[in-house]
Amino acid sequence: MLKQVMEILELLDSASVTGERVKNFLRGRGLENIWVEEVKSDKGKTDFIKIFVKGKKGKSVGGDAPTMGIIGRLGGIGARPEMIGYVSDGDGATAALSVALKLADMNSQGDFLEGDVIIATHICPNAPTQPHDPVPFMGSPVDMQTMNKMEVDPQMDAILSIDTTKGNRILNQRGFAITPTVKDGYILKVSDSLLDIMQTVTGKLPVVLPITTQDITPYGNGLYHLNSIMQPCTATSSPVVGVAITAESAVPGCATGASHETDIELAARFVLEVAKSFGKKACKFYDEIEWEKIIKLYGSMEYLKKLGRDKDE
Repeated sequence: MLKQVMEILELLDSASVTGERVKNFLRGRGLENIWVEEVKSDKGKTDFIKIFVKGKKGKSVGGDAPTMGIIGRLGGIGARPEMIGYVSDGDGATAALSVALKLADMNSQGDFLEGDVIIATHICPNAPTQPHDPVPFMGSPVDMQTMNKMEVDPQMDAILSIDTTKGNRILNQRGFAITPTVKDGYILKVSDSLLDIMQTVTGKLPVVLPITTQDITPYGNGLYHLNSIMQPCTATSSPVVGVAITAESAVPGCATGASHETDIELAARFVLEVAKSFGKKACKFYDEIEWEKIIKLYGSMEYLKKLGRDKDE
């Protein structure tokens, strides 16, 4: 998928890139169902883009194949005027859009996935920055509640959330890592299916990013979050797994010249392989029987999806 990654990077590395420009580019490669919506706030604006790719046996054509959700999570692809050029934080958008482009190229060659695939992200070349330890974060022109509303689709039966996760001292290895599965306030065991696919795609032993209870609670509650990779889990009952693009050293999200095409490609190729397997019902994000037992034993933890026990989002 390196070709698709390089094409998307070239498209996004622009001070004037918009969601409409990305939409037109993808339509030129054969994708038809693409929606773009501009959202503004007092911090700026961004273009949300959602791409729907039909599967051979997907729900959109009356089939029963599950729908894969792919979210490119980020603050922005640029931090202009403070920083010139494409920033590290944009890798989630690049990976997600590269999957969309690869699916378009596959379809044009006669290869179609079993299930439908929904890809969502946003395009912002001039996002704000914000302080964070150990390195500065990229901010966003919109709040997390808006981001989840625009990107988390109720049709998604499982979600892979791709996010640059380099600004930490928790995982010190270049490439990508996956998180345990999160569902309705529970951090579940790491999916064996996803570990198998990761091992096959990378040719190496799988790498898992540790997450905490704080990470699966909503932004805005005053708690520390590693980053926004798990925020989609606060807006859905579908299982969510983070796909973290990582580095050996702590790299600011607002840094330019810090993206590695091969790492983005590896993460994107993993996501595509998961989508293939998930549509065939050959990939499980969690154990349904054990899930029922957990709920029976300990009850609901869905209050962790809110700002607090006595607060609503």
